[in-house]
Amino acid sequence: MSRVLIIVQNLPVPFDRRVWLECQALVAAGHEVCVVCPKGEGDPAFEVVDSVRLYKYRPYAPGGSKLGFITEYVYSFLATARLVLRARRSGRFDVIQACNPPDIFWPIAMAARAVDRTRFVFDHHDLCPELYQSRFPDGPKLPYRALRALERRTHRSADHVIATNDSYREIAIRRSGKPADAVTVVRTGPDPERLRRGAARPELRRGRRFLAAYIGVMGPQDGVDIVVRVADILVHDLHRDDIAFTLIGSGDCYHELVALRDELHLGGHVEFTGRAPDDLVAQILSTADVGLSPDPKNPLNDVSTMNKTMEYMSFEMPLVAFDLRETRISAGDAAVYVTPGDLHGYAQAIIDLMDDEPRRARLGRIGRARVEQELAWSHQERAYLDVYRGVLGQPASLDLTGA
Repeated sequence: MSRVLIIVQNLPVPFDRRVWLECQALVAAGHEVCVVCPKGEGDPAFEVVDSVRLYKYRPYAPGGSKLGFITEYVYSFLATARLVLRARRSGRFDVIQACNPPDIFWPIAMAARAVDRTRFVFDHHDLCPELYQSRFPDGPKLPYRALRALERRTHRSADHVIATNDSYREIAIRRSGKPADAVTVVRTGPDPERLRRGAARPELRRGRRFLAAYIGVMGPQDGVDIVVRVADILVHDLHRDDIAFTLIGSGDCYHELVALRDELHLGGHVEFTGRAPDDLVAQILSTADVGLSPDPKNPLNDVSTMNKTMEYMSFEMPLVAFDLRETRISAGDAAVYVTPGDLHGYAQAIIDLMDDEPRRARLGRIGRARVEQELAWSHQERAYLDVYRGVLGQPASLDLTGA
C-alpha cells in the first residue's frame, strides 16, 4: 500500500470537493491518504474521516493586499511544513500531491524526494500569475514575474502535472516547458449521485415566485458584486419584485458585498448565507430556477473552469454567464451567454429565463445530461488514478468502455 500526502492551502478538506473526491478515489484504490490543510470553522487539529487522515492548522488571512498575501503564504508554508513532518512520523510518503494556489510547496516535495525518493504530483487548480493580474490590474510587474517563476519552478519540479482543463495544460507545456506526456487533464467533475435536484422548498423563495442562486468564492475577481448590481437593476429599474436572490459562500469581499446590498436597499431581495452546510446548499439549489455565474472576463476567469458551473448543471439548473472561453466549453448549450460587462444584458437574460419555463427545463436537462455523460467525476477518476499508476511505476488501467 502506497502512502500519499496531499497539501491544500486555500480551502479546508473535505470542504474542497475536488480534493475530497481525489482522496476517496485514492483510498478506494488501496492507498493510505493524509491531507495537510487549513482548519474550517470548528475543525479539530487532527481527525480521520472516511479513512483519510486530516492534519489541520489554524488559517491566517491578514487581508487582500499584496503584503497580506505574502504574509499569509509564508505563514501557510511554515504551518504546512510542520504538519508534514508530523504526518511523516508514521512513515515515508511515496507521493506528495501539492494543490495550488499558491505555488510555494515544491521545496517540501523536493526535500521529501531527496530524503525518501518521494514522487511529486502538482494539481494545478489556479493560475497564480493571472490571479494577481486580475486582482491588481495596475499593480507592479515584479510580483507577476515572481509568480511566473514560482509557477515554472513548480511545473518543472513535478514528476507529473494535473491540469483542470486544456487551457491550463497548454500553459504548463507552452509557458513552463513541461513535456506534453507529463501533463494530464483531470476536470473538476461533480458527483451526480450526490449533487442532484431534490424536492423544492418554496419557503426558500421568501415569498417570491422565482429564486436565482449563486454559489462560490466571493473574492475581487469573482464578480459577485455584479449579482448585487444586477438585482438592483431588476428590482428598482425593471420593477421585477418577484425574484429572490440567495448567495452562498464567503471570501475576502463578503462584508463589502453585504454593505453594497444594504446601500442599494435590497435587504428584502438578496440574502447571503455565508458558507452553508451541504444539506442547505442542496435545498437552495433544488429550489432555484436559475444559477448565476457572474465571473467577469479577466486573464484568470477566461481560461478557468468554474466549479459552480458544474454544480448548477448537476442540479438541472440553467445558468446565466458572461461569454468566457472555458465557461462555454464546460456549460455548452446549458447556459445563456451575455457579452462580458453588460449588466443590463445579464439582467434581461435572467428575466427571459424566468419567464420561459419550458426553456429553463430544456436547458436544465441539457446540463444534467452533460454532467452524467461527460463531466462527472466518474469520467475523470480513471485519468486521475492513471497519473498515480504512472508515477508509481504501475500499469495504467484498461479502458473497457470504448470511451
